[in-house]
Amino acid sequence: MAETVHSPIVAFASMLSLLALCPPFVILLWFTRMVLLFRLQTFGFLWENGVKGLINIWPRPTAIAWKIIFCYGAFEAALQLLLPGKRVETDQFTRTMVWLPILFGIFNPAIVYDHLGAIFSALIFGCFIFCVLLYVKGHVAPSSSDSGSCGNLIIAFYWGMELYPRISKNFDIKIFTNCRFGMMSWAVLAITYCIKQYEINGRVSDSMLVNTILMLVMDIAHDRAGFYICWGCLVWVPSIYTSPGMYLVNHPVPLGTQLAIYILVAGILCIYINYDCDRQRQEFRRTNGKCSVWGKAPSKIVATYKTTASETKTSLLLTSGWWGLARHFHYVPEILSSFFWTVPALFSNFLPYFCVIYLTILLFDRAKRDDQSMGNIGSCTAKKCDTGLFLVVSVVFSVFVSFIMTGTSERLKTTS
Repeated sequence: MAETVHSPIVAFASMLSLLALCPPFVILLWFTRMVLLFRLQTFGFLWENGVKGLINIWPRPTAIAWKIIFCYGAFEAALQLLLPGKRVETDQFTRTMVWLPILFGIFNPAIVYDHLGAIFSALIFGCFIFCVLLYVKGHVAPSSSDSGSCGNLIIAFYWGMELYPRISKNFDIKIFTNCRFGMMSWAVLAITYCIKQYEINGRVSDSMLVNTILMLVMDIAHDRAGFYICWGCLVWVPSIYTSPGMYLVNHPVPLGTQLAIYILVAGILCIYINYDCDRQRQEFRRTNGKCSVWGKAPSKIVATYKTTASETKTSLLLTSGWWGLARHFHYVPEILSSFFWTVPALFSNFLPYFCVIYLTILLFDRAKRDDQSMGNIGSCTAKKCDTGLFLVVSVVFSVFVSFIMTGTSERLKTTS
C-alpha cells in the first residue's frame, strides 16, 4: 500500500467512504439547497424514508443537462487547444472570461440554475466513468514513465495512475479537468447565479455582487489524475464551492455600502496575499534561491527527502517573506478568502459556510501530507511547522470571531 499520512487501515477506509458517500452527499446537499431552500430538514427526511427516499429525490440526468455539459466541455477544450500564446494559468482564466459571452450565447444562463440537479447527477455518473477510463488508460497506454499502480485497485483508482495523462501531445487531461472544466465552473456558476437572482428579483443584491467578484478573481501539480483530483474538480468543486452564491439567489442579503466594501477589500487582500505567497515561492525556485524577498536575500533550508524509489534528493525551502511567518502560511489567506466570499450571506443559515469548514479540514490534512513528504528536514523546520499550525488556528479563529461579531451587530442595527 502507498505511504500515507494516516495508518493504512484508516487511509483505506477513508478512500472507500469518500468513494461511496461523496456522490449521494452532493445530491443531498443539492436537495437541501434547491428543494428545501436551505432548510435543515434533510436528515429528518432520510430518517423517515431511508435509501428509498434518497433514490426518489435523486434527479435523473436529462437531455438538456447533457447538452449543457457537452457544450461547456467542448468549449473549454477548444479554448485549451486553439487559443494562441504562452500557456499561463492566469492567461487561461482571463481569456476564458472574455469568451464567456459566446458560451452563454448557446443557451439562457438561467437554465443552468434551473437544471442544476440534473447537471450534478449527470456529472456524478459521467465523471465516474471518466475516472474508470483514466484508470484503464494508465494501465494500457500511459502518457509518460511517471505512472504506475501501487498494486491495490481501490487506491490506484482513487489517487490515479498517471501524474500527467495526455491525449496525443497537445491535450493535457489534468489541465482540462482541473483548470478548464472544474475551476472555471466557479466563474460560470457565479455569473449564472447573478443572472438568476436578477430574473427572480429584478435586481442583483450587493451581497451577490461581492460574492461573485471574489469568486471570479480566485485562483495541481503534485496529485495524480484519479478520482480524488478529477472527480473532485469536475463534480465537488462546482457543487460545493459555489454554495454561497446558490444561497443568495433566493435569499438576497442587503449588506449596505460600508460592510460590502469592507468584505470586498478584505477578500481581495487575502487573494492578493495568496498569489504573492505563490509568486515568492516560484521566483525562489526559478532562481535557485538567488533573488530578493521583501528587499533582501532570502533565508532557506536545504531539505533532504527520499522518493518512492528510495532515491535521496534535496530541495530548497524558502523561509523568508510570507514563508518566514509559517511553513504553510499560504493556507491562511486561502481559507480566509473562502470565508470572505461566503460572509456576504451573513449568519442566518449554516449551510453556506460548509465550504469554509470543508476547505479548512482539507488544507490542514494537506499540510500534514506536505510535512510527511518532507519528513527529514530537521528539528528547525519541524518547529516552524508547529508555529505555522498555531498561526493558522489563531488567525482563522480570530477573524471568524471578529466577523461574526460584525455581522451580528449589523443584523441588530437592521432589525432595530
